Amino acid sequence: MELRHIRYFLAVAEEKNFTRAAARVGIAQPPLSQQIKDLEREVGSALFYRMPHGAELTAAGKAFLEQVHNLPSQAEQALEAARRAARGETGTLNLGITGASALNPIVSRLIRTFRRDFPDVMFRVKESHSTQLREDLEKGDLDVAILRPSDQDPPSITTHQLDSEALIAAMSRSRDPAPDAEAIDLLLLKDTPLILTPPIVGLILHDSAILACQKAGFEPIIGQAAPQIASIMSMVAADLGFSLVPDCMRQLALEDIVYKRLHHPNIQVDIACAILRDNRSPTAQAFTKLARRLRAGHLAWAQDQNPVSS
Repeated sequence: MELRHIRYFLAVAEEKNFTRAAARVGIAQPPLSQQIKDLEREVGSALFYRMPHGAELTAAGKAFLEQVHNLPSQAEQALEAARRAARGETGTLNLGITGASALNPIVSRLIRTFRRDFPDVMFRVKESHSTQLREDLEKGDLDVAILRPSDQDPPSITTHQLDSEALIAAMSRSRDPAPDAEAIDLLLLKDTPLILTPPIVGLILHDSAILACQKAGFEPIIGQAAPQIASIMSMVAADLGFSLVPDCMRQLALEDIVYKRLHHPNIQVDIACAILRDNRSPTAQAFTKLARRLRAGHLAWAQDQNPVSS
């Protein structure tokens, strides 16, 4: 029994006429009649009483109709569900994200746009540091992660850059060496403890901050380590030292904390969308595809804002 047999049967049952049913399904009457006979042979009983000007359901036909009348629509729904799943429009996306990355405008736009374009996808979000997110990707606990890419990333992970941010200084107002300036010389903070995440937790931010101080001409005084960006900012607010954080942290307006651009040096840290190379999830692939598209659009916008002088 094939689905077309069901469609032909339903057409005859509803039209009560083989000629009209044939016209409805778009075939000639003789082939339609033959298909109904094939179906009846498989059922083992007549489904219609053939009359000079129409057709009426037999008892077997009525029982058959009761069971199959929804099958074509169910089949269409199943096909559409499969197609949507293949396009990544349904299912669950296990997304990992670092605390600072969540504040980046491109990242928030990526998540917002994906939610708009794929409203039936359920999000499961985990916030952690980049090292943990890489481990979770490799274990299969995450589909995609927004993290800080590293040269030490394993070959099993593919990263797609989203943005590059300048490091800025975050300090308490009482430690601000230039209250009236938007930017400072990092060397002015050489006697202030530098609060960082441990290398094992946030290698990229840790090493970038140390490099910035070295390029400014001094070895930093390493202060209390903090495992997350939130705890770093709490220690900065408590006047335990200063930190060097991504520019997106400006969006986190905290009382008694000021953010300053650096005159020198200009150290950039990247944000990337990471996925396992062999991840075949259509939903995860759709997310990374959107990430690449938004990145391309952001670069085009930045170029328009800062055209190269000829």
